[in-house]
Amino acid sequence: MISKKQGKLFSLLVSILFTFIASYSPMFSQGESAVPFLLIAPNARADGMGEAGAALCDDGSASYWNPGGLAFERYQEVSITHSNWLPQFHLSDLFYEYLAYRNHIEDWGGTVSGSVIYLNLGEFNRRGENNEDLGTFKAYEFAVTGGYSTRIISDLGVGINLRFIYSALDPQKSQNQARGVASTVSFDIGTLWRPTSLVLPYIGDIEDRFSVGMNLSNLGPKLTYIQQAQADPLPTNLRLGFAFKIIKSEYNNITGILDFSRMLVRRYAQEKDTAGNVIKESYVDNLPKSLFSAWGSGGLKKITIAGGLEYWYGKPKLFALRWGYFYEHPQYGNLKFMTFGAGIRYDIYGFDFSYLSAIEENHPLSETLRFTLVITWGGEDEE
Repeated sequence: MISKKQGKLFSLLVSILFTFIASYSPMFSQGESAVPFLLIAPNARADGMGEAGAALCDDGSASYWNPGGLAFERYQEVSITHSNWLPQFHLSDLFYEYLAYRNHIEDWGGTVSGSVIYLNLGEFNRRGENNEDLGTFKAYEFAVTGGYSTRIISDLGVGINLRFIYSALDPQKSQNQARGVASTVSFDIGTLWRPTSLVLPYIGDIEDRFSVGMNLSNLGPKLTYIQQAQADPLPTNLRLGFAFKIIKSEYNNITGILDFSRMLVRRYAQEKDTAGNVIKESYVDNLPKSLFSAWGSGGLKKITIAGGLEYWYGKPKLFALRWGYFYEHPQYGNLKFMTFGAGIRYDIYGFDFSYLSAIEENHPLSETLRFTLVITWGGEDEE
């Protein structure tokens, strides 16, 4: 048995560990929500472009970046991503997996999608009052998502996701209840406008080179581990993205993308009097109020900016080179990094990889690699 005092200490240490892990992840550094793993860029292609993708959502990972983009897709696709997470910690059992599937069903008038996210947080050893070995346990988190996307007009697609979230940080039981296990549900709603013709003043018709997308993700009830009063909000996030085909030719294509993203979580700090006594505990706003009140904390400074370039050669597309940059305001995370990537396509198979280079020296995210396998069959996208 673990003493009550040791149990509290153990739970505190586990909580500190995962808070530390979350604080070094893109978009997590503001430390305002539970399950920050939902904000990890899930595929190597988007990661290679600075972790942006709300308007360039033309593959299976669109269910994450913007489900509205899947309304324009016609074929079936499976993609699998693997990444060793926080490589600077040199922990082989800290890794991230992502599996996605999409399929256009003509009789349903749209595209169905599904995905699974799994973050393995490692194995921990539990010790007793006399330092005896009480065995080990694994900490992990996962989310299962299903979605549907359709076009409401020829140039405008909308999509919605429903998600089940499970977090197992500490399975230790107190009064027959696991103290570090929680689950909840959430949903996303996204839209993509991809005009086939767009006439700009003094420029003329740029045809189908431009797209803009918006996604509001992780809308749902708070996550409760121990007590409802201590429940934490989900990482509700608003993402607005733009994409433009700079060069569009038979064999050479270059696309630029730019995303603006904002966490819509409002947390109020603990209040104390002049003597240091707590007069009001920390609390957070509930949805839908937080969608508006979040802007009162940090305002536009909490907007993160991500963008990049993608070059494709070949007809059909054969190989790609990618570059990107991610920026976070110095007062709210101060995370900055560059990303590089490449991809290759042959027949129904594709392979992408990306490399993250943090601006800050010895940052835990530096040298993060992602690898994605893509298998596509049974149709043809609209170009």
